[in-house]
Amino acid sequence: MRTFARGSFCASYPLTSLYIHDWAMAEKRDYYEVLEVSRTANETEIKRAYRRLARKYHPDVNKADDAEDRFKEVNEAYEVLSSADRRAAYDRFGHAAANGGGAAGDPFGFGGAGSPFGDLFETFFGGAAGGSTRRPAPPRGADIQVSVNLTFEEAVFGTEKEVEVDRLETCDVCHGTRMKDGKTPPSCPTCGGTGEVRRVQQTILGQFMTSGPCPTCHGEGVTITDPCEKCNGKGRIRNYRTLEVTIPPGIDDNATLRLTGQGEDAPGNGRAGDLYVKVRVQQHKLFERHGKAIHSQIGINVAQAALGDEVEIDTLDGPVVFRVPGGTQSGQQFRLRGRGVPDLRGGDRGDQLVTVQVVIPKKLTEEQEELFEQLSASLGKEVTQQPKGRGFFDRVKDAIGV
Repeated sequence: MRTFARGSFCASYPLTSLYIHDWAMAEKRDYYEVLEVSRTANETEIKRAYRRLARKYHPDVNKADDAEDRFKEVNEAYEVLSSADRRAAYDRFGHAAANGGGAAGDPFGFGGAGSPFGDLFETFFGGAAGGSTRRPAPPRGADIQVSVNLTFEEAVFGTEKEVEVDRLETCDVCHGTRMKDGKTPPSCPTCGGTGEVRRVQQTILGQFMTSGPCPTCHGEGVTITDPCEKCNGKGRIRNYRTLEVTIPPGIDDNATLRLTGQGEDAPGNGRAGDLYVKVRVQQHKLFERHGKAIHSQIGINVAQAALGDEVEIDTLDGPVVFRVPGGTQSGQQFRLRGRGVPDLRGGDRGDQLVTVQVVIPKKLTEEQEELFEQLSASLGKEVTQQPKGRGFFDRVKDAIGV
């Protein structure tokens, strides 16, 4: 088995670890630059900037290749700058503090997240280099999913919808401290507020100190001696809320909108979960959607098809008058430009494709029969051989302009 001398860690690895650490930090942009605020920005300005940029780069709205990365970058910056303690550490130590390394903690990465020596120190010293472990970050709040029903027109043009959510929220009496009147809970007497206890173990290699979660406070570092009466010392209560959701124009059936931070509040002041809104679009009796195109049909009689006529066609914007040219064949398709679905990313609207069906009357009056007989005599009864018709895919290509 390969062994290492006790002093070899410091002799061989600190400079390499520091180099890798500094290189990784250099890859990140300044958090103030990410949120487009000054270093003296207050909490309100930071929150306003975050909301603006989160809407701008939300992956459900912005389909640019780098939108998702920018959205994650904005969220990461806000998580740090929205916390007074984390912001103070970031202002002093930069990204090293935000990532739990550097001057604020473990400059050589021995006990940090992802360290190749983490398991080694955990085994022999019960934690990171220096003999202590970092208390885990507060858990994130749970995500919530709801559904919203839209009419065909609401999905095309966008709307505002109210949704009902049932979620856990931070208690408004104790503000999450779990103590009566919002008092600060005292430190655990067993672990002294560290959240862990240490024990000395005798092994064949000598005495070693190990650490583990405190059995009294379960790693929280505090004890709830006088629990809040409203939340029973849990720090959160269940509430029913009505939230307004902005539906962007052009959204399609089964699409999902994400509202960051509108899920359940997290215990211990962790990050709130997200709210996912599943969209259900009702079918329309006249229109059918295919991407950005709207398809519809109209029926005309044989005289209109042969001679041409002005007809009224229903569109999503209301009826329009369209001139059907003479000699129109049944199944022929016409395009109404700009009468389709808006682009979800803000582009131009699609088109409406209108298919004409020539309707043959099933019953004729005596006058109509007489007129048709005269027309039949005029046209003759000779059967003409027609060239092979264009196939389905040819008609599709015509419809999309290929």
